[in-house]
Amino acid sequence: MPHYQYKARNTLGTLVSGVLEATTLDAAASDLIGQGITPIDIRQTTRTAKPDKTTKASSRSPRPRAGTKQQSGFQQLNDVLSGKKIDVNELIIFARQMRSLTKAGMPLDRALTGLQASVKNPRFRELLQDVQHSLESGQNLATALGHHPKVFSPLFLSMVDVGENTGRLDLAFEQIGRYLELEKNTRKQVKSATRYPSFVLITIAVALGVITYFVIPAFADTFARLGAELPFETRLLIGISDFVVQWWQFMLGAAVALYFGFKTWGKSRRGGLIWDNKKMSLPLVGPVFKRVALARFARTFSMVMKAGVPIVHGMGVVAGAVGNRYIARRVLKMREAISRGESLYNAALATNMFSPLVLQMISVGEESGTIDQLLEEVADFYDAEVEYDLKRLSEAIEPILIMVIAGMVLILALGVFLPIWDLSSAASR
Repeated sequence: MPHYQYKARNTLGTLVSGVLEATTLDAAASDLIGQGITPIDIRQTTRTAKPDKTTKASSRSPRPRAGTKQQSGFQQLNDVLSGKKIDVNELIIFARQMRSLTKAGMPLDRALTGLQASVKNPRFRELLQDVQHSLESGQNLATALGHHPKVFSPLFLSMVDVGENTGRLDLAFEQIGRYLELEKNTRKQVKSATRYPSFVLITIAVALGVITYFVIPAFADTFARLGAELPFETRLLIGISDFVVQWWQFMLGAAVALYFGFKTWGKSRRGGLIWDNKKMSLPLVGPVFKRVALARFARTFSMVMKAGVPIVHGMGVVAGAVGNRYIARRVLKMREAISRGESLYNAALATNMFSPLVLQMISVGEESGTIDQLLEEVADFYDAEVEYDLKRLSEAIEPILIMVIAGMVLILALGVFLPIWDLSSAASR
């Protein structure tokens, strides 16, 4: 989009200058007038220019945004410190509010102006200001939201684009809000099922660290002074403790390096593909990962079909929303098969991802023209399976944790307390 360098006067009569984006020169002038600025000179430029040195301090950004206010340095610092990541709850509220406002027939720029006043997160407020500025520059809503890919997913943008083209933007935001709410509930269930095991494992790790670094060396000094012959279990514990005490810095550094190395490898294309495939084969938790991804596939596919997105384009959107790169690759293979003229059932069958019941529902839906409805039922089926798996996961992990704790207590009893009992028995004779 072209950039225009301007000189103008604000409502106080102060001379201001800067650069803004607009489709045409007339659009740039209208943008300035709409923000209460009277243009004096507007020229197209090929690069972002700095404000004129003769311009008096007016605290206007070179790229004006609707609704921005002058802030002190302390206020800006407070906004940065208090700002947080834009989470799914804020996106759900945003979708619901946009659904209500668009259904009432309110223009998008006025709707965004009203939303900015109700948003508490300063980062989200700045994002909405940028979206509003893009709208006033002549862009559509999907393009304006697409400037922030870290916040709005491809599915979000595709649904908004379809809603704009069909004139049913309110329905698009309603479907987006419902989808985000279901995603939030799924993540909440997974976190709830893994919270207790994670807490127990962290507690065990901390306890082992304290015992290894502080407790066992104290017992080792006592045994050394007594000169008693120690059993193998005790010698093994003392050897491990001496190694940890002497090399703990390197062990900690290796653990941190291993963690970040794994994260980097997991983010790479090849590493992420391998990990997303392998984690579905993990004991206990593997089926949960797979069913969560398949539930996202079915629900997202149902949404794009209801919205009227072409199936080939929709499969690309679905691949980006499943949250698993291995399954996403299978979805893209389905798209290739469909683009060659194969049926959805045959393409799904070739991926070897779905159960016979799901394949039958896809076949019936394709033949009857109700694939969107049946895919939504498939998503509900997988959601029920995920809920059942999470309950079974909690029930299965508890006895495993009890066995781990019992094993730790047994090792400590054999390695630490058994020599004390032997010494006590020898002293009483």
